[in-house]
Amino acid sequence: MEKKSIAILGSTGSIGTQALDVVRSFPDRFEASVLTAANSVDILIEQALEFKPKLVVIINELHFNTVKSALATVDCQIIVGEEGLIDAAEFAEVDIVLNAIVGSAGLKPTVAAIKSGKDIALANKETLVMAGELVMGLARKHNVKILPVDSEHSAIFQCLVGEENPIEKIYLTASGGPFRGKTTNDLINVTREQALKHPNWAMGAKITIDSASLMNKGLEVIEAKWLFDLDVSKIDVVVHPQSIIHSIVQFEDGSMKAQMGAPDMRVPIQYALTYPSRLKNEFKRFNFLEYPELTFERPDMDTFRNLALAYEALEAGGNRCCILNAANEIVVDAFLKDQVSFLGMSDVLEETLCQLSNSESLSLDDYIAFDKESRLMARDLINKLRN
Repeated sequence: MEKKSIAILGSTGSIGTQALDVVRSFPDRFEASVLTAANSVDILIEQALEFKPKLVVIINELHFNTVKSALATVDCQIIVGEEGLIDAAEFAEVDIVLNAIVGSAGLKPTVAAIKSGKDIALANKETLVMAGELVMGLARKHNVKILPVDSEHSAIFQCLVGEENPIEKIYLTASGGPFRGKTTNDLINVTREQALKHPNWAMGAKITIDSASLMNKGLEVIEAKWLFDLDVSKIDVVVHPQSIIHSIVQFEDGSMKAQMGAPDMRVPIQYALTYPSRLKNEFKRFNFLEYPELTFERPDMDTFRNLALAYEALEAGGNRCCILNAANEIVVDAFLKDQVSFLGMSDVLEETLCQLSNSESLSLDDYIAFDKESRLMARDLINKLRN
């Protein structure tokens, strides 16, 4: 069997490095042909020296000479800038593009890859949060598969393989993050360090803060709507602190399917890259005896308002989800820099949505313009709060 050539966009982040673990585990099946990073030069160089890709992209052009010098012995092309991500997504020799970029920067490369006819292993949920209707329409037009990498969406996808029966409801499971069970008063003085201590998953800073605020689950609700073509009324969230059941599908006869396993992102990454096959690996197996109880709770959307805001944005449609996503990227960055409080993030998101009007029938340029406008509005609101 021929090797599958992979472009890993965001190879130095949490998903990217775990994807390379998968490649490393199956050297006869996968080839990492394209690696990209924004600023993590040392990691990118180390990866390129090991995997010897055909194309390396460093977004920050200030690092170009460092990368070029370090990879002088590697027969690869090195390019810089955000446009380099488009070249990476369209790279002729690539069979599948794993988009592991964090944030709205992942939208354009996803669109470029789809238009080039390449299947997408999608870890960049913001692509569908920003422009789900547009992206899924393009995927259908170009006969491209969008294979989810998020553990929850991978779980739903796996439960639906071979099914032709209508879905009654899906349940996206959430760990509840580090502040599960806390009240609004408990969260007034939350610190950056406290919010970054996720109980089950090792992730990047942005997604860890989103998990703490339940915004990550809100973004996943929006992503699920587009991936599985569901009305918002059919998407529920349930808090499952053990993170063993990754999500559940309920059918019209009341039967439910759940995908379970140890919390290890390499499993959904591998499935997206090998679909429809399941290859034997050496990853840790789940042991029922280590988890004598699996528990479930209703999410507290009064305390964790971001989840409620995501549902509201999805129901409103138009540019609402794009605005929410853009403003959220700004408030998370501000929180990590101690410029806004944990609860203040929700205040800024809600006010940004109130300040900007809705709009329907959007093009890619429209989404990008609203993304930019929302960021400016959120920054302005944060500055007003600080002053």
